[in-house]
Amino acid sequence: MAVDGTAARSAAIALLEAVLDEGQQLGQVLEAADGPLKPLSPSDKARAQRLVLTTLRHVEQADKVLKPFLRKSPPALVRHALRLGVVELAVDGGAAHGVVNAMVDVVRHGNRTGHMTGLVNAVLRKVAALEAPFAKLPPQRMPQWLRQPLVHTYGREAVSAMEAVQAMSPPLDLTAKAAAPEIAGAIALPNGSTRLPNPSQVSQLPGYAEGDWWVQDAAASLAATLLDAQPGETVLDLCAAPGGKTLQLAAAGAKVTAVDISGPRLARLHENLARTGLSATVITEDALHWQPETTFDAILLDAPCSATGTLRRHPDLPFIKDGSEIADLEALQAALIDRALGFLKPGGRLVFCTCSLLPEEGEAQLAAALARHPQLTVEPPILPGIDPAWITDQGGLRLRPDYWAEIGGMDGFFMARLRLPAAG
Repeated sequence: MAVDGTAARSAAIALLEAVLDEGQQLGQVLEAADGPLKPLSPSDKARAQRLVLTTLRHVEQADKVLKPFLRKSPPALVRHALRLGVVELAVDGGAAHGVVNAMVDVVRHGNRTGHMTGLVNAVLRKVAALEAPFAKLPPQRMPQWLRQPLVHTYGREAVSAMEAVQAMSPPLDLTAKAAAPEIAGAIALPNGSTRLPNPSQVSQLPGYAEGDWWVQDAAASLAATLLDAQPGETVLDLCAAPGGKTLQLAAAGAKVTAVDISGPRLARLHENLARTGLSATVITEDALHWQPETTFDAILLDAPCSATGTLRRHPDLPFIKDGSEIADLEALQAALIDRALGFLKPGGRLVFCTCSLLPEEGEAQLAAALARHPQLTVEPPILPGIDPAWITDQGGLRLRPDYWAEIGGMDGFFMARLRLPAAG
């Protein structure tokens, strides 16, 4: 007879193997029709997802705690079961007997790991006897390929502060269609977003079914706020999926065209448009080859990037990336900026943004764009809730995970608003 919680924990361990051993992106594994979550109940699916996310945020600490108790590295299933068990004990405060018994049960039913139940039992009982196993350990570090340039750019203290935020389970941010939603425990953020520090199932929250709001990190919402779309304006959301910014622009009364290369990712936008009652023209095309029939008053370009600003929500990324893709992304970002400018009316404005912490994908892109297009002007951001210290010398906006750290932080972003000269 299986121990209570074994199904969710087994699925979480399979997800850890997919990310840590096979280099798969967690989101894709979670959405796979034949993935580890397929046979689970909704509650077990939610539990497995929470367990794997928490463990990925604390792999480094778990390994340090386990090291004195292991003479050699055990097989993958056992290694991940131990990591998961340590994280449950140290972070979740799980009852020792329940965690130990569940992990022993997982290993007992594993392929050729049944003989290692004694090891798992002994090690986790020793860990359970420790007082606050992670208390004296620093937060998990970002990989060296990312940490080193960030330390050079922001300083060691700032990077450590970012890592502290990335180690926490992130809150849930909502962007309202009109009035801020009234949800128990919610706090109003300085930019107008609503934050739930302890989120529950999204679809059960007040206002979801009515389409009163959508999920969107507060930092991401600032890009559309910076564009400042006006009622009746023609606005292009380029690289639009999953569509939070499209919804913002439509809610402002603009006539929005949303373009993205990924049909599956645009499916979420279609769902949210239907739920919120907002409208936009949605086009599945490669922005580098698509040609609009007319020009636009304003364009929002959220360009593909390394996503290094989103590690607090996507802790799998440090384990599946090595930075080798950044040079190609930089070239793509520059090409998209140049192409987007060709879609603007004279006097039109473009907001360029990336959810990256790397200057190459932000400040350096802005500098290069200004060098290529000397007619452009940068319009510094005047936004609610923005600390003037976040505005760069060029007039861009640099956001970091450690900003608003006391209330849960934010995603890392760079954004800038550029304007073409008027005709004549």
